[in-house]
Amino acid sequence: MTMLQHEICDFKAQAFQNNEFHEVTKADLLGHWSVLFFYPADFTFVCPTELEDLAAAYPEFQKAGCEIYSVSCDTHFVHKAWHDANEKIAKIAYPMLADPTAQLAKDLDTYNEADGLAERGTFILNPEGKVVAYEVISSNVGRNADELLRRVQASQFVYEHGDQVCPAKWQPGEETIEPSLDLVGQF
Repeated sequence: MTMLQHEICDFKAQAFQNNEFHEVTKADLLGHWSVLFFYPADFTFVCPTELEDLAAAYPEFQKAGCEIYSVSCDTHFVHKAWHDANEKIAKIAYPMLADPTAQLAKDLDTYNEADGLAERGTFILNPEGKVVAYEVISSNVGRNADELLRRVQASQFVYEHGDQVCPAKWQPGEETIEPSLDLVGQF
């Protein structure tokens, strides 16, 4: 079953951000682009490398009008403890969502029942809260924030220019393709 065009469920989650706790709901994800970046657990091995990579790219995501929400099945208290204990995690300025009941992980089909953890799922949501791109990969392979940002920017472009598509490795400002009958078989 595909998750494309799946609308995020109504939810309430506690978040740790800027050394404070606050609530995040579905309403907070609407009206702008969002990335839900699921990872297995705090205090692990690959996860801090990914979250640090996202932290470094966060200003570019913000410039693109996209909020990042990292999500694990840990509590917001564990997020704070990890933030206080790890120099990589201390760099994070985006919200770290707590999903201890796995409501979000189950809604986006990235919950591993056997382990009680979320898989490495990445979901790009449009301003209506619908999934426009996603991937779920093995828990032992880290993701790349630069490629994720490129996917967000390409998704934003085609959202705004529905008559055009972005070719492989497209970057903002590069040429796009306007599909037509004349182009069939030309690429």
